[in-house]
Amino acid sequence: MGDVPELLAAILFAARKHRDQRRKDPEASPYINHPIEVAEVLARIGGVNDLEALQAAILHDTIEDTDTTAEELELTFGRAVRSLVEELTDDKTLPKQRRKDLQIECAPRLSVHAKCIKLADKICNVRDLTHKPPADWSPERRMEYFDWCRRVLESCRGVNEELAREFDSVVSEGAERLAIEHPRLRE
Repeated sequence: MGDVPELLAAILFAARKHRDQRRKDPEASPYINHPIEVAEVLARIGGVNDLEALQAAILHDTIEDTDTTAEELELTFGRAVRSLVEELTDDKTLPKQRRKDLQIECAPRLSVHAKCIKLADKICNVRDLTHKPPADWSPERRMEYFDWCRRVLESCRGVNEELAREFDSVVSEGAERLAIEHPRLRE
């Protein structure tokens, strides 16, 4: 069975922690779908099969968006998983714009696995904004998000070419779709 029980333990932990959360898409889909998708993209597209990286992908929003503590993650999944999740966690006590700026500033110092998870996370977010955006997000806001993702991930290039290519593809698709739906964005 190998790593399967440990991977399933991370999924179960994240499902319990995110149980009452919903995504901002029109269907208000269960939040847990997102971290599972991030791990799936990491494995399928990125070829990452490291257990701790996959667990961290599944758990990447637990400290930031739930009552989970770093200590709890370490006790349950070990120091390496805790460290990866902490690398990916925004400080919610800071203003939103500062958190966004810090993602750009800190990305060059992320570990290889954290950069790969960051790439997979942004791939999933851009896909969602392209195909099922929140109703209250204007086309301009969506385009700004795509541009911000590009800036965050500039320093994540070179760690996993498959993930980088997929990111470029989904951002290109999203921008093209927005330009078709909203021609004023081309100007």
